[in-house]
Order: sequence, then C-alpha cells, then structure tokens
Amino acid sequence: MTLRTATAVIDLHALSNNYRFIQSLAPDTKILAVLKANGYGHGLERIAKALPNADAFGVARIDEALALRAAGIEQPIVLLEGFFAAEDIAILAANNLQTIVHNEQQLAAILHARLEKPLKVWLKIDTGMHRLGINPEQLEQFYLTLSQSKNVQQPIVLMSHLGCADESKNLATPKQIALFNELTGHFSLEKSLANSAGVLLWPESHYQWIRPGLLLYGVSPLPIEQQVKGIAPVMTLQSSLISVRNIAAGEGVGYSGAWISERNTTIGVVAIGYGDGYPRHAPNGTPVLINGRRVPLIGRVSMDMISVDLGVQSKDKVGDIATLWGKGLPVEEVAIFATTIPYELLCNISRRVHIQLTNESA
Repeated sequence: MTLRTATAVIDLHALSNNYRFIQSLAPDTKILAVLKANGYGHGLERIAKALPNADAFGVARIDEALALRAAGIEQPIVLLEGFFAAEDIAILAANNLQTIVHNEQQLAAILHARLEKPLKVWLKIDTGMHRLGINPEQLEQFYLTLSQSKNVQQPIVLMSHLGCADESKNLATPKQIALFNELTGHFSLEKSLANSAGVLLWPESHYQWIRPGLLLYGVSPLPIEQQVKGIAPVMTLQSSLISVRNIAAGEGVGYSGAWISERNTTIGVVAIGYGDGYPRHAPNGTPVLINGRRVPLIGRVSMDMISVDLGVQSKDKVGDIATLWGKGLPVEEVAIFATTIPYELLCNISRRVHIQLTNESA
C-alpha cells in the first residue's frame, strides 16, 4: 500500500493550453505572464520554463527576477513594483531587468545613477485604483524627464492597473479606461492596462501588452457564477486517506469536539493541514473530493490532518486519494467556503508539499 502525502500535481499541458486560450482572446497583443509569489504557488522557475513563448515575465521582487535569470530565463523580466532602493539599479542593469516607475523617489534614483547601459522603464499612472502610480497631472513631467535621460532606454511603456475589472457592471473600469486613453492618447508608445479580468471582460483595455496572472493558472478571476470556458486548473492539490473509522451519533471529532455527528457514520482523516497551506479557517462543510464524490470537511483543520464525513454507505479505504482543489473541485469554490480568494490558497502552499509534474491534462 502506497500512501501519498500532500502533493501538488502541476499540469504543464494545462498551463500551455491556458496560455493559448489567453492568446486567442487578445491575438494582437504581447503577453507579460505574471509569475510573482512563486508563480502563484506553482513554482517560479518551473512555470517560466514551461512558457517559452511568453513575451515577458512579471515579478514583484528583485530576488524573484534574479532567480529566473539564474535558471537561464532570457526573456524580458519586469519588476511590477519597481525597485525599492537606489542601490538596486546597478543590479537591474547588470541582469537586464526592466522596472516600473511609480514615484518621484524612483525617478530621482534613475536620473542620478551611473550606468553603462540604460534601463527599460514602464511608467505607471494611477487612473483610479489609488495604490501605485504617479498622479495624472505628473505624466507629462515624468515622461519628459525619462525620455531625456541617458539612463533610460527608449521608448518607455505606459501602464496602469484596473481595480474592479472582475465586476462587469462596475462603472469604475470604463472610467479608468477613458482616463487612460485621455492621458496617453497622444503618445505613440506601447501601453498596458489589462490584468486577467481585463483580458476576459474588457477588450478595449488590451492595448499592446496584457498582464495575465491568475488566468494563466486555470483559475477564474470572475465571480464563480460567471464560468470561464477554455481554461483548466494547473494545480491539483491532493493527499491520502490515512484513517477510516466508524463513529456513533453524538460523538465529536477533532480539537474541542468542534463537530458533533448527528448520526452513525464513517469518518476519514486526510494527511493535509494548515502546515501544508490548507486554510485553517475552512469551516465544516468545505468540500473535499474522494472517489468521485464530494464529502464535507468536519471539525477543525489541524496542522497535518483534516477530517471528512464519508457517510453511512462509505466504501472508501485507507490510501484512497483526496483532492482538496483542482480538477473536479475548483479552488474558487473552496475559497468561498474558506472566506478568502483563490490567490491566497494557491500562494500559501508550503515547501513541504511534494510537487508532481504532469503533461496529461484531459
């Protein structure tokens, strides 16, 4: 009998198909594939190597960019938050890394740097999300300064970020698009605005570059009732049943007896817990897929184990595989039960989770 501990099955065929699906939605654009947070938990270098046709990669931190370069990745790499310290600029130049500029401190640091070759810069404008980006009235001054600097490779790219693109009826997005057009319409430069939701719902936001993240990994950024056909999950999180036992009505399960059985039933224990990245706050009823059917999580999530109610007629046995999310059980659905978002579940996969690669997507 072979038992499987917590395992993330990474389907690289699904990844490739998702990439082609995104291309079909925006055939005239270039794709900056977002790999931040360890490739959304899927493996930074692994995902980059599986996307040889990507036009560029986007990361959040300089150490992510350097890890990609160390792995032999030659495509353009963009720091989506820019650099955090002036001394980072020399590292960017030495490793052919591109940077977003979104504040005056970054601008000043670039202007005063001593570089042997210029940096490729993406200038970020705040069009309404109010997170990162220069104010609209600063655009002309920032652009003029960057275009005249010997430290900046020409031409630059203009960009912004959509804050409500996953809400098809939210007027904030058309306002952001209109403002971006108003501000940048007279520039003959490449532009970028669309994230995953923008790719799906707002074709007018595609411009020359799109920046898909979650969608690459086969997860929808839209409300769960808006199904996205054409993508498949890249990650399927699985583990094994390590115990099957009968309990009587009125008996409690787990720490503090947080779940009390209302009937005689069969319960199973699955070898996964919050130490693997499964959400500790997942409540009773969160679905787990075992032998083709969904069974409910019961009791508190432990560090290494969860319990499930297998039901009165259960024929499940020790060693059977449990799917926590992925094929057959969308992570979007599990996220709703756990009162979080798919991004958090995927990114929280811990280092002790075994990785299994496959190219056998259905």
